[in-house]
Amino acid sequence: MLIESILTLERSKANIEGGSKKRLIETLAKIFADNIENFKVDDVYHSLINREKLGSTGLGGGIAIPHCRFETKGETYGVCVTLNQAIDFDAVDSKPVDIIFAMLVPENAEKSHLEFLASLAEIMQNQSFVERMRAAKTDEDLFQVITQKTG
Repeated sequence: MLIESILTLERSKANIEGGSKKRLIETLAKIFADNIENFKVDDVYHSLINREKLGSTGLGGGIAIPHCRFETKGETYGVCVTLNQAIDFDAVDSKPVDIIFAMLVPENAEKSHLEFLASLAEIMQNQSFVERMRAAKTDEDLFQVITQKTG
């Protein structure tokens, strides 16, 4: 998976205020809607919240990958944020989350959706990569870190 194929600088936000899980999902929905034509904040928010009700997307280790199927006209979209203070996200390890990579995938994308999620989860297991994400102080720094090859 090429992260740069689903992420843009405008959808990369470093050191933002999280507040709470609900408030963060509102923020993610706003970032998607502000940067993708014809996406409405309420529609994205409700889709992400409804998916989250099925089970937390908090992977552990301070990382969450909220995602849902959405009417994207065949495209997959991502938003990556780091938080200035970790928040409770009902993660599997019960630890607070400070790195979030949200994805909207096409409604009918079965295999590609799972491949993107698996690739992203694997990338997020690279501790050096995660530390570089946490160290990014600006949106530009975060975008550069996440779109570079991991090693």
